[in-house]
Amino acid sequence: MRKISILSICIVASMTSFGQKPACEEGVVINGVKWATRNVDEFGTFVKNPEDAGKFYQWNRKKAWELSNDWVTGWDSTAQMGVEWEKDNDPSPKGWRVPTIDEIKSLFDTDKVKNEWITINGIDGRKFTEIKNGNSIFLPAAGFCRWNDGVRMFIGRACYWSSTSLDNNTERAFGLDDLKGQANEFTAFEAIGRAHGQLIRPVADEK
Repeated sequence: MRKISILSICIVASMTSFGQKPACEEGVVINGVKWATRNVDEFGTFVKNPEDAGKFYQWNRKKAWELSNDWVTGWDSTAQMGVEWEKDNDPSPKGWRVPTIDEIKSLFDTDKVKNEWITINGIDGRKFTEIKNGNSIFLPAAGFCRWNDGVRMFIGRACYWSSTSLDNNTERAFGLDDLKGQANEFTAFEAIGRAHGQLIRPVADEK
């Protein structure tokens, strides 16, 4: 009976909006990739709600940072080198990992995925919905932390890390830079300075 009860809780949780499953995060499959329904918060944890931004991370570093309007004490403006995001430094909860840039790009496959800018509880972001199965996730647009001092920049812009580096001899790695504004709209998969602080939306680690 206890196993049935736990399973029932998971099933009920999976029916909440945008797949919120506080007790048993299972993720949703969109275009062949299983995505977490919430961002990373402190190292190894998810935020409570899909619209919560969570913490900001520099590429291939495990320290979590709050979004701040002021200079951040202890901010490291140097770039962490390497060709991939090391497993020990991956802040994703157990069973999850930072996505590759190709996995992020798969969300923008308009033949299979519908995307739209929406607002949830006053938070702007982009919602992705697989056309075939109806699964969806929401990426809040909370900006990023500037590379040299950690100061908050560009709220309303969705900036997320991938685990894909440009190469080992550069201070840049690939990430999503997504903006919808009254005067400007763009989506880019850019080589971004690794010392920037950005959000993380994990995918299932099924390796």
